[in-house]
Order: sequence, then structure tokens, then C-alpha cells
Amino acid sequence: MSRRALRRLRGEQRGQEPLGPGALQFVLCDDDDAEEEGPKRGPGVRLPGGTGKEGVQVNNRFELINIEDLEDDAVVNGERSDCALAYTVASGNKARAQRGGPETKRDGDVIKGVSPEQENGLEDIDRILERIEDGRGLSHPGPPPPSSKKHTLHVEHRHLNPDTELKRYFGARAVLGEQRPRQRQRVYPKCTWLTTPKSTWPRYSKPGLSMRLLESKKGLSFFAFEHSEDYQQAQHKFLVAVESMEPNNIVVLLQTSPYHVDSLLQLSDACRFQDDQEMARDLTERALYSMECAFHPLFSLTSGTCRLDYRRPENRSFYLALYKQMSFLEKRGCPRTALEYCKLILSLEPDEDPLCMLLLIDHLALRARNYEYLIRLFQEWEVHRNLSQLPNFAFSVSLAYFLLSQQTDLPQEELSSMREKASTLIQQALIMFPGVLMPLLEYCSVRPDATVSGHRFFGPDAEISQPPALSQLVSLYLGRSHFLWKEPATMSWLEENVREVLQAVDAGDPAVEACEGRRKVLYQRAPRNIHRHVILSEIKEAVAALPPEVTTQSVMGFDPLPPPDTIYSYVRPERLSPVSHGNTVALFFRSLLPNYTMEGERPEEGVARGLNRNQGLNRLMLAVRDMMANFHFNDMEVPREENPEGEGDWD
Repeated sequence: MSRRALRRLRGEQRGQEPLGPGALQFVLCDDDDAEEEGPKRGPGVRLPGGTGKEGVQVNNRFELINIEDLEDDAVVNGERSDCALAYTVASGNKARAQRGGPETKRDGDVIKGVSPEQENGLEDIDRILERIEDGRGLSHPGPPPPSSKKHTLHVEHRHLNPDTELKRYFGARAVLGEQRPRQRQRVYPKCTWLTTPKSTWPRYSKPGLSMRLLESKKGLSFFAFEHSEDYQQAQHKFLVAVESMEPNNIVVLLQTSPYHVDSLLQLSDACRFQDDQEMARDLTERALYSMECAFHPLFSLTSGTCRLDYRRPENRSFYLALYKQMSFLEKRGCPRTALEYCKLILSLEPDEDPLCMLLLIDHLALRARNYEYLIRLFQEWEVHRNLSQLPNFAFSVSLAYFLLSQQTDLPQEELSSMREKASTLIQQALIMFPGVLMPLLEYCSVRPDATVSGHRFFGPDAEISQPPALSQLVSLYLGRSHFLWKEPATMSWLEENVREVLQAVDAGDPAVEACEGRRKVLYQRAPRNIHRHVILSEIKEAVAALPPEVTTQSVMGFDPLPPPDTIYSYVRPERLSPVSHGNTVALFFRSLLPNYTMEGERPEEGVARGLNRNQGLNRLMLAVRDMMANFHFNDMEVPREENPEGEGDWD
């Protein structure tokens, strides 16, 4: 942080120091403190004190050219210290900073000297703001944290930026080399955390999206997005464009409403299906930027205490935009940033978990090598969420303990304890979910031993006998995380524990029978949020295992499987049905060509204007000619068989 920014933050201006007669003096104390005396700091440099207000004495005025502002004093509780100052003295071609002496007491208070971070202008802006607020006696909003340990769902701002992770991999020069010229041309009204605005985006104008605070209770704040009347009209046009099954209609809508969130997300899916990943990611980032600009001033991304009800359609767009951005980050090779987005989605409604992020957070933690966080989440949530009953947590947590035991920078006793804990957890996971082993070995291209493949516990019956809901969870986990088990050391450790489990099964361990009864009771039917997560994940094995009641209904990309208890704030106006016209000829033509419009009918707004009446008639004539060309008449009459029971029976 530069000195000029620090001066602006304090409300000061440069060049306001009074100059005494006879010498250039920089007086940095108030009039009330002028009578206080301070210790001298050496020849040529004196602290302001006494009635004469003597400051820095300079023999040659041109030496001031090499001396930068002398206002880099210590910031103590947001105020400038009068006794701890940093002066820069020019000596030849080198300028060395003379630091103040040891701590000096004034009025019973201890004021420390200037830290090197402050002198170099590298102190974090958040810390400076906190000190200023403390100095002015302002209290921070919200209750203080109960302990220094961060919340499990605490989100860090710096990890929301993928450039932070890419810098660690490739260096800052490789990541920011091409971005600096672009940032100078940016003219956006707000600095955001989720995305970085681009100069190629349309000029931002408020689309009519806002957020309001519903209530605050028990330390939680409940928010909701709101749509203005103009935004509601754009939303109605978007629904018409989606029903037309034509992506160009959404493009037409974005020309008039460039920051309509649902249109951006729907067009992003269309670009992704056409393998235009760059454009798809750009549209998703623009949707996130539009929603972040509408945040309430009290809405916090990092606290973990702000809630958004998924039952409100206006809030679902934010969930889906975060999920799509998280998927792009994972594919881009930024699992640490994707993990932070996953924590953010889970913190918006952790009890209901509408997108079921608990099925994904373990995978991202392992990919980011953040094993400690995964173990901590498991230990804190196991009591009230029973995470061990999910196949992904049962296997991932044991793998996290094992990978921690492979590190060499820990004491040998701790490594042995972690290895023993990992073996205990993996054996419990294999007993609870025996149908995972054989598909996992098949994914990893490992041929199991004959004693394992031929055993009744891990044989084909283990996979066939498990409930369909459990088979779906297993397919989801293996399709996503099977490559994490391919390491030779991991496979050898897994082999050892499989043999231990077989010995326990042959010995008649009562835990085997207890887990079998638990599987039949717990996994009878998967909840709706798991089905929604499977659809969003697009993992083929898991999608193929969806039940018929999900696959037979239409699933919209901008709102997959909406909750049955949706809370609507406004209702879409009823469209004029074609059946109401009562024109038989129009109904016949419309059945051949859905875009056909009779004279006097107005086309829906939001549909591309290229389909005018003449084009509709031309297409209708082509459709009729094609239909007439396919008619075939038989010359010979086929004799009708008499049906004694009557005509009209269906075989």
C-alpha cells in the first residue's frame, strides 16, 4: 500500500506542515501535545518538543529531494504516534531508514515503533481499517468470534481468486503479465471478489436486481434477491425464449438486457455443449458479477452466517452461477479455489444443502491436498450429520489420514497414529460399503486376487444386492474420485486392509451383519437434492442410475428439479393459448409449423424478429408440399376382415 493511499485513508493532505523561520522543520504533532518532551534520536534528527517546535534540521535544502514524506509515522489504534517516527536520512547514494529507539511510555501507554510492513507500504488494508475503527471507538458489526479458530465454513477472500492459486504454480509474472494493461482500461463501478470485470463486457447498468434483508435471528442473517418490474419483464421474455428451443432468441434478449442472469447462465450451457469453454466461462463470470453488484451491504461472503433460501426462485440463480464457476475452476486446474466456492455454496444453506455439496467437498479437499480441513469437517459434523454414512466421506477421510501419514515432516509417533487411524476407517468403510471395492479396482485397472473376487462378501452379489439409492451414490463417487486411488502406495495399503476385512467376515464379526441391516434401512430412497446434484455433475454413471420419476420429467438447465414448496414473489402472466382461437385451420397449420401465426396474432416478445408473417407462410407451404409428397395411395383394395366383436379394438 502506497504512502499516498495511507494519507488519503487518514484524511490528510500533503504539504500542510508549517515551516519555521530560519530552518525547514517538519512538525508532526498537535498543538495540544506541543509542550510534551520526547527523547532525542541522535545528531541532526530531533523529535518535536518544547515551545520552539524544533523538527528535522537539514543542512542542505536539496537533501529533501531524496527524503520522501515524513508522514510515515506509526499508526497506533488509527492515530498517528507523536514519539515513534521514522526518518530517512540521505547519505551519499544510499538512503537508510533510522528507526526509533525502544518502546517509549506516554501517560501509562506503550507505543511501539513502526513495523517494516508499514514502512514499505505493504500492510494489509483490512488491518489498517480495523486499527482506525478501534482508535475511533467504533465497534465491529456482529458478535465477536467465540475463539480464534475459524469457522468450518469460513471463506477466505484471497482464495476466491484463481490467480492466487495460479501464481503459486507458475509465478506472478506468468499470470499477471498480460492482465496489467487491461486493468488500466477498466471502468467498472465496483470492485468485486468473485470475478474480475473485463473490458470486453458491455457497459454495466443496473439490470433491476437487488437484495434485501429478510430477518436476523440467532446470529444468522437471511437475505433474498429481488426483481424489479423491468427485470420481471426480462424474465418473462427469457422463459418464452427458452420454450422456443432457439438459443438465438436468448442472444436477442441479451442485446437489450446484457446482465440478465438466467439468460447468461442458459447461454453459457449452450456454449459449453458446443465446446466453447472460454465463452461459457466468460458468460458465467458476467452473471456472477451482475449478482455481486446487487449484494446487500450487510451480506458477507466469508462469515458463514448469511443465508439464502433456495425455495425462492430469485436465489437459485446465485447457487447455480456459483456451482458452474466452481466446475470451471476445477477443470482449469484450480482445486483450492474450487474448494472455497464449494464452502461458499454450502454456507448459504448448510442444513438443507440444496445442491448437496457434501457429496463434492471431500473430493475438492483431496485434490487441493487440504487434508486437515477434510478431517476437521468430518470430526465436527459427524455427530449431527452422520457423514460416515455417505460413501464418499467414508472412503475420502480414511484416504486423507493415509496421505497425511505419508508426509515426512511430521514426528514418527504422529505418523504411526495417523496410519493406524486410516486403517481403522478404511476397514469400517469396506464393511459398510462392500460394493465399492470391485468397481474401484476396475476403474483403476487393477485385477483383484482370486480370494477377493471369489469371496461372497466382495463378489458380484455385493454390488447387485445394494439398494438403488446407494448404487447411485457409489457411481457418483467412483466416477469422480477413482483416480485418487491409483497410486501404488495407496493400492498396497488398500490391499492390506481388504485382507483384514475378509478375516473379520470369516470370523463372524457382528459389525458385518449390523452394517447390512443399516444399508437396507438408510438407502431406500434418495432425496431430491441428491438427484439435483447428480444432474448438475453430469457424471454418466450417476445420471444413468437416476430413477424413472426423475428421468421422465423435463429438466430445465436454469432451474433443475425445483423444490415442490417454492416461494413465489411474483407470478408469470398467462400466455394466450392457441386453442382459444377456435380456428380449426389455424390449429392444423400450427401443428405442422409451431411458429406459424395467423393474421391479427402478435408474436411473443423475446422471439427473434426474423420470423415475420411472410417467412411463416413460406415455411408452411414447404411443410405442406413435403407432407403431400409423402402420401402414397394403394391401387388394390385390401379386403376387410370382419370382426364379430366390433370395430375399434386395440391389440
